[in-house]
Amino acid sequence: MPRKNGTPISHDQNFKNLILDYPRQAIELFSPQEAADLDDSVRIVPLRQEQLKERLGERFRELDVPLLAEWSDGRRETLLFVLEEETSPSRFSVHRLAHYCLDLADLCQTTRVVPVVIFLNTNSQEADSLVLGSERYDYLSFRYIRCALPELEAEDHWDSNNLIARLCLSLMHWHENQKLEVYARATRGLSTLEPDPEKQLKYLDFIDIYTALDDNEMELYQQQYPQESNTMASLSDRLRAEGVEEGMQKGMHEGVEGTLRKQIQLKFGPIPAWADERLKAATDEQLDRWVINILAAESLEALLGEGQ
Repeated sequence: MPRKNGTPISHDQNFKNLILDYPRQAIELFSPQEAADLDDSVRIVPLRQEQLKERLGERFRELDVPLLAEWSDGRRETLLFVLEEETSPSRFSVHRLAHYCLDLADLCQTTRVVPVVIFLNTNSQEADSLVLGSERYDYLSFRYIRCALPELEAEDHWDSNNLIARLCLSLMHWHENQKLEVYARATRGLSTLEPDPEKQLKYLDFIDIYTALDDNEMELYQQQYPQESNTMASLSDRLRAEGVEEGMQKGMHEGVEGTLRKQIQLKFGPIPAWADERLKAATDEQLDRWVINILAAESLEALLGEGQ
């Protein structure tokens, strides 16, 4: 399995996060045949994973992402999209996919199911359908929408307004001399199409993983694309600094709470459940006040103000 900084990369989890964060754009890119009917009035929500796990038991596969397209005006019945990411074409099983779709159709009491498979790699020989029957009749016919990213031309998506398309440019087909352009187009799309700074940082890491610039390529990128490089570097530095500050504040809070708990146990004995809850929910100001007041407090109730 590929690694980043020594840690294995979970392609399944990366794509699950991507689809859950941008469900409409996932459907538009990976299954354009069905996306045309999904106007802005259609609500797209993920099917609850807990419900799947409870009902499908051992057959439940966490890394499939079922999405529900719901027409609030009742013009059409809910449509269930089943998106599956496949890293290695040799692992793909059309039988397994058909089995899972039938389970979901039964669970959701619907026949409106759209199976979609996203291939990160392909040998162009993956089975695209399944037919069960005899010489006389076909009794079950199943096929799915196939989206093989290496068969998409990256240049066709250079300026796409679909954020997933921009993030996945490096997984599409491009020429070796376009590698820096691929990275630049992806980061430019991320900075212009995603307003949330935390998601920008999250998916900058996604771009880094799948473009995989080496040190020399990154140096060239910074020289040739200074605007994109400076924008994302500033964002990364700022958010990471905020994360360090937040971590320090959390550590200080936990330190004061721990000290107060020891003082309470020494003076009043074991901490009852009600006091434990108050300590867990306390603000920094409350903890500081209680640390000061504990020396004069005659009871735990008086210190923490039970019932107040």
